Amino acid sequence: MSRAELDKDPHDVARMFDGVARRYDLTNTAMSGGQDRYWRSRTRRALDLQPGERVLDLAAGTAVSTVELARDGAWCVAADFSLGMLRAGGHRDVPKVAADALHLPFADDSFDAVTISFGLRNVRDTVAGLREMARVTRPGGRLVVCEFSTPTWAPFRALYQGVVLGHVLPAVARTVSSSPEAYLYLTESIRDWPDQPALARTIADAGWERVAWQNLTVGAVALHRARKPA
Repeated sequence: MSRAELDKDPHDVARMFDGVARRYDLTNTAMSGGQDRYWRSRTRRALDLQPGERVLDLAAGTAVSTVELARDGAWCVAADFSLGMLRAGGHRDVPKVAADALHLPFADDSFDAVTISFGLRNVRDTVAGLREMARVTRPGGRLVVCEFSTPTWAPFRALYQGVVLGHVLPAVARTVSSSPEAYLYLTESIRDWPDQPALARTIADAGWERVAWQNLTVGAVALHRARKPA
């Protein structure tokens, strides 16, 4: 299996994730040094979910993030375009739906909140994907995007972009991933991704309002929050 390219052809990206699904959770934990659990917890807190709310967890992969979201009593559905990832999370007791982020199989205004963690980079048309998320969110509903970003402290930024992305993550992937080659795409897509202010502008351009962000892990990851106009 070859890795996806940065043109983000959806079939290539889906095949790539199918290929890494078997050891995906283990690889994420190893590559993040255990920070993935922290990022999931912070995403849940940023959504401020209430019991009975309906939540779409897009690009949910093996649904480990969906299980975390459901801790607050919300009804959460995991959606992903990789059938391999959904099958790998089949033991997790949450609803799962195969879905393309650009053509979601849900009615308008279906959800109180929508979130996507480390998946927006994989959507071929970012603005169109964000507009589709807004379509299925009720007026006044919430968006949280958890995504890799640009470290804010210059010395750490240089270390992260040079050593961590260039050497550490590929080495860890070669050790634990079921398809190390695919993780070259991961590092390239992180480097290619816009910084926090640029992503905030993109979210606003897609029709969301009250856009703000919070840096995690010195800005290596950022939580972007927004609301759909009421």
